[in-house]
Amino acid sequence: MLTVALAGKPNAGKSTFYTAATMADVDVANYPFTTIDANRGVTHVRTRCPCLDRDERCGNENCHNGKRYVPVELLDVAGLVPGAHEGKGLGNQFLDELTNADVVLNVVDASGATNAEGEPVEVGSHDPLDDVDFIEEEMDLWLAGIVDRNWESVERKSRSPDFDLDAALSDMLTGFGATEYDVTAVLRGLEYPDDPKAWTDADREALARAVRRRTKPIVVVANKVDAAPDGAVERIREGTDKPVIPATADGELALRRAAAAGVVDYDPGDESFDTVGDVSDDQRAGLDALHESMAAHEGTGVQSALNAAIYDLLDRITAYPVQDAGKWTDGTGNVLPDAFLLPTGSTPRDLAYAVHSDIGEGYLHAVDARASRRIGEDHELTEGDVVKIVSTAGP
Repeated sequence: MLTVALAGKPNAGKSTFYTAATMADVDVANYPFTTIDANRGVTHVRTRCPCLDRDERCGNENCHNGKRYVPVELLDVAGLVPGAHEGKGLGNQFLDELTNADVVLNVVDASGATNAEGEPVEVGSHDPLDDVDFIEEEMDLWLAGIVDRNWESVERKSRSPDFDLDAALSDMLTGFGATEYDVTAVLRGLEYPDDPKAWTDADREALARAVRRRTKPIVVVANKVDAAPDGAVERIREGTDKPVIPATADGELALRRAAAAGVVDYDPGDESFDTVGDVSDDQRAGLDALHESMAAHEGTGVQSALNAAIYDLLDRITAYPVQDAGKWTDGTGNVLPDAFLLPTGSTPRDLAYAVHSDIGEGYLHAVDARASRRIGEDHELTEGDVVKIVSTAGP
């Protein structure tokens, strides 16, 4: 399962985002370091379910009338403060939690109502762009420190006649989630000495920054947008080259709780909602304000941020393996029972391995269930493909 990590300074709204996205019980409070230990839960990205192309909906528990929700892991890391890579605010402990993340959501207080340490200040008095930059800088310098501390092992390996720099760096960075392919791709874009003993601090820092960009890409979540001054989101977008998603995690959490209580009709990722239950005057005023914010930003942004991280930044597609190509079912008659998030360019054999290594090892051929025709081993799958895998390992 892919892992999305929430990072940011204290009190930016990470725990509220996490609670809204997972509906798990965590501490949410208006003071720094509400979260000490990382929270792990399951959330979902949203896509169009292939059952919309059939006469009836699939009935899968993760499909809401054709809105398909595909599970991913969500990690809520405790708040980071400037100097985190040096251990400030237990920073190294918190940064270590990011090691296994595939992508990072940098949750920023777009309202400018919290300072660099996460303490409440007057709305607009803190520049959210500072928070966009410092999280990336702390992550880069943290990894640079790891590279520095482990560089001696690379130098020792370089004395061997069969020394391979790509392999040595991959061994060192495996714990950070970097593969040999990642390292090779990064080194292609850098200038560096052939001899590791000749590398400077600047060389190692450049390596760390490039590896972090490749293995831990960042989406900026401009949270508390409903309280942000006019133009705040546009200014953030103009000041960074990263995707910026305006969001109100408070609004999403309120909607999910209201939907669970039968007060509103809302599915995560909808751009609006309908009030279907009785509400007080104060509640209606709050819902009206939320309507306005969602209309201005095309929703609450929580689902959009997750989708941007997985489908856009990580460039994933959703594929659906089935056993019966005609009915799109598994062996017990469940329609479209599973959905897998695969890298763009994946083949039917890649899908087979995603289902199970034995299925992949025994791969024979695949059938496009939409077109009812066999597809080649090198065929590139696309979003929403429904595929029957034929393997010696069986279903």
